[in-house]
Amino acid sequence: MEEGMISKDKEAIGIYKDLIKRKKIILGFLIIAIIGVFFANILIGSSGLTILEVFKTIGGKAPDDITRTIVWEIRLPIALMAIIVGAALAIGGCEMQTILRNPMASPYTLGISSAASFGAATGMILGVRFIPSFTNFTIPINAFFCTMIVATIMYIFTKKKHVAKGTIVLFGIALSFMFNALTASLQYIATEQELQGFMFWSFGDLTKTTWEKLLITTIVFSVCLIVFAKNAWKLTALSLSDSKAISLGVDVYKIRRISIVLISMLSATAICFVGTIGFIGLVAPHLARMLVGEEQRFLLPISALLGALILSLASTISKIIIPGVIIPIGIVTSFIGIPFFLVLIFRNGRNYM
Repeated sequence: MEEGMISKDKEAIGIYKDLIKRKKIILGFLIIAIIGVFFANILIGSSGLTILEVFKTIGGKAPDDITRTIVWEIRLPIALMAIIVGAALAIGGCEMQTILRNPMASPYTLGISSAASFGAATGMILGVRFIPSFTNFTIPINAFFCTMIVATIMYIFTKKKHVAKGTIVLFGIALSFMFNALTASLQYIATEQELQGFMFWSFGDLTKTTWEKLLITTIVFSVCLIVFAKNAWKLTALSLSDSKAISLGVDVYKIRRISIVLISMLSATAICFVGTIGFIGLVAPHLARMLVGEEQRFLLPISALLGALILSLASTISKIIIPGVIIPIGIVTSFIGIPFFLVLIFRNGRNYM
């Protein structure tokens, strides 16, 4: 009897080790894929630079100042920002789906994108500056400020005991409609030039990336990732049910509030610098769950890598659809995400009701 149990234990351990090995292989494959797409994103452009010229410039031996400017001030920041923003939106979507246990949730569920759009509109149309001294960052600061207002409201709201997940979603939808109405009011009074500028911002655009914006985004992303990683087992427990998580000693209301703030920080930072980029936060976590399941120890990094890969691919594709023209990144991600979104609805529609 004991030998039989020992044999089963060894078999279970072997299966577990195989699963871990498979997940590590997926991690390695995604890292290699991202590196490949990253270099493709740097190499592809309308300036006609050769591969050799680009790599020489990266190595500090630029043929001329123009080449150095193209590679170091335009292509490299954009390629790196695509990776960071994609990873940030994917992690935001992953944890939003986890804390709400709603497969259709994304970083924009709580009205974050609507608040960011309103903040940007106040700067572009009304000329409002929430921090007057930073004139070069008026639009990002306004967008970030309004987004954090939403995060604060949601944090206070979720501090109420026994607030249901569905209530949080409905409250987020209400905030989204409110900020959409406010933004529409500003669009109504905007001039043609102001409206055109706002619409282009709302499409999502990586081309205005600078090293300063990249640094800020990377710092926020790193801090949020570390906090999520430290709470990985709590989030894994939360993905089961509130009652099971509580039985394991998890303060579900506290971890939910912390997650909402972190998700808002990630999304706000990404949106304020590059505009609204849809579907990354929805698509990447779903793909990650298909590959590695709900265990946050692997789900978190896999989601981040998939988000980075998808947005890097979209950034690369945006430069080759029309030669000499860069299509706004938000349009490209929408075309990528919509078919996947429809597949999810038709395959698992009953589970979302």
